[in-house]
Amino acid sequence: MVRIGILGAAKIAPKALIPQVKKRADCSVVAIAARDGARAGAFAGAHGIPEVVESYEALIARPDIDLIYNALPPHRHADLSIAALEAGKHVLCEKPFALNAPEARRMADAAERTGRHLIEAFHYRFHPMFLDILEKVRSGAIGRLCAMKADFSVRIPYAAEELRHRPDLGGGALMDLGCYPLHWLRTVAGSEPRLISARMEEGAAGIDLVTEAELEFPGGVPARLRTSMKPDQKIKAFLAIKGSEGILRATNPIHPSFGNSISIQRGRDVTRYSVGGETTYDYQLAHVLDVIAGRATPLTGGADAVANMAMIDAIYETGGLKPRGT
Repeated sequence: MVRIGILGAAKIAPKALIPQVKKRADCSVVAIAARDGARAGAFAGAHGIPEVVESYEALIARPDIDLIYNALPPHRHADLSIAALEAGKHVLCEKPFALNAPEARRMADAAERTGRHLIEAFHYRFHPMFLDILEKVRSGAIGRLCAMKADFSVRIPYAAEELRHRPDLGGGALMDLGCYPLHWLRTVAGSEPRLISARMEEGAAGIDLVTEAELEFPGGVPARLRTSMKPDQKIKAFLAIKGSEGILRATNPIHPSFGNSISIQRGRDVTRYSVGGETTYDYQLAHVLDVIAGRATPLTGGADAVANMAMIDAIYETGGLKPRGT
């Protein structure tokens, strides 16, 4: 039985962890800690969590917890994830992994030093839809990789308390949304790109409402990334991969259980299909438990997480804004 403690009474946990845990017999959520004790108590009561702990540090120190779910904003990912690792806990850390690449390196180093697992919650990565996309590309279904583009955009209206509009908390379209298409592109390519150009549209001071970047992967493979959280933005989530023999287009790789489609075009022939399955979060939890049990190797975190944050930092610098936490 893997016993889980949650850091933060965040909106993500009731979607990304708690319902998935309740489906299983090999794990349980035993406690939660939040800045506001009353809020933590209400959260625990609403979601059937047995105990509320008075502080993040006290929760991390508990000997009856095996896995910490760090659901806090990015500015608390590094210090508390490292503290949890040093306390002998495994960690599932929400994306983006850290405020910046130096923080990410310290986190990855702590995981290696302590022998504990630190997994970044890129939940899409574990779903059969993305596994199918990878299989098609790697098997040569569209030939040699030639070009890619990816977009994940969602309206996030401004509010003073909204963390996505606060640079000190790790906000910004690239941090909150764009980290996904960047990770899609890097994962499909299986290599690291160099940054060609970046453009940002600034909202609140230091916050990118729109980010566009041009990348180039080894072999001269170009890739375009876009993300937007403008208040009039319609939801977009797609990935297009051009090969020497065809084009693969994927719609909604972020939450495929809400509807998805994949098309493969080879000349005039087009094959369209969707991939079924449970939520991305179900597969994420299963992967985390498999990693803890020694049945799987982590697909996210470590050097992968550091590289994603390093490119995010580079895009901010080239786009004219400061990387978070600097």
